[in-house]
Amino acid sequence: MTSFTVPSGKAELAVTTWGTTGSPVVALHPGVGDRRIWQWCAPVWAEAGHRVVAYDRRGFGDTVYEAELHDDLADLLAVTAATDARPAVIVGNSRGGGLALDLALAHPDHVTALVLVAPSPSGYPPDAWNVVAAEAEQDARIAKAEEAGDLDEVNRLEVHYWLDGVAQAEGRVQGPARALMIDMNGRALAAGPVGDVAPREPAWPRLAQIDVPVLVVAGEHDLPGVGVVCAQLAAALPNAQSTTIAGSAHCPALDQPDALNRAVLEFVASIG
Repeated sequence: MTSFTVPSGKAELAVTTWGTTGSPVVALHPGVGDRRIWQWCAPVWAEAGHRVVAYDRRGFGDTVYEAELHDDLADLLAVTAATDARPAVIVGNSRGGGLALDLALAHPDHVTALVLVAPSPSGYPPDAWNVVAAEAEQDARIAKAEEAGDLDEVNRLEVHYWLDGVAQAEGRVQGPARALMIDMNGRALAAGPVGDVAPREPAWPRLAQIDVPVLVVAGEHDLPGVGVVCAQLAAALPNAQSTTIAGSAHCPALDQPDALNRAVLEFVASIG
C-alpha cells in the first residue's frame, strides 16, 4: 500500500494504491465516507491481481484544498493520469457511482467496466423518488440537528441512516466498521467549503450511451428508493447485470465486505 498526493487546481488529492501490477481498478467513495472505506476491499482485489487506486474527493479525508470553482471529473482524471489507471474498472459507491457514470459518458475510452454500488446518478427525476416513512422521519431529525448546529448528532443520525439502514435498529453494525464510518463522516461534516462545482450534463437521460459491462449492486437494507434506482439503472443500461448484497445497507464495503469482494471479483473475471 502506497499513499501520496496528486495536484489538481488548488487541491492536493490524497491517493492510496494497492498492488503494483495487473489491470487497474479505481474505487470512488460515497458522500458519507472517504478512501478508507475500501480498506477491507482493495487489498483483496490487489491480491487477486489488480492494481487498485482510491482517493479522497475535495471535502473528504486527507485531501487539502482551497475553495474554488472545480470539476470532480477533472480531479478524477488527474488521479487516473498520475497513476496510469486508464482504462480501468471503476467501482463507485453512492455519489462515487454517479461520478463513475459521468466518467463513462465523458471519457468512454477510460473505462473498461463499471461497478455501481447503490449509485446516485445525476439527472434522476426527483419526483420519481418514493420516500418511505422511516426515511422522512430521519430526514426531519437530521434537519433539526443541522439547524441546531449539532454536528455530532447529525453524524450519529446519518450513520444510522446509511450504515445500519434507516429502517433497521440503530447500532446494527458495530466494531471497526462503525468506528470508521463515524470518523469518515464526521470529518466530512466538519470540512470547509469546497467552492462551486462546474456543471455537467446529467447522466440519467444518456444511460443508453454506456455500452461497457456494468454490475449494479444494491444493499438489502438500503432505502427502498435506492433499490428502485438500481433496478431502473440495470434495465436502462445496454450491458448491465445486477445483484443484491444480503445483510447490507448503503455501504457494503463496510458491513458486508466479503460479499462485495466476491461480487466484484466474479464480475471482473466474467468480462475477461
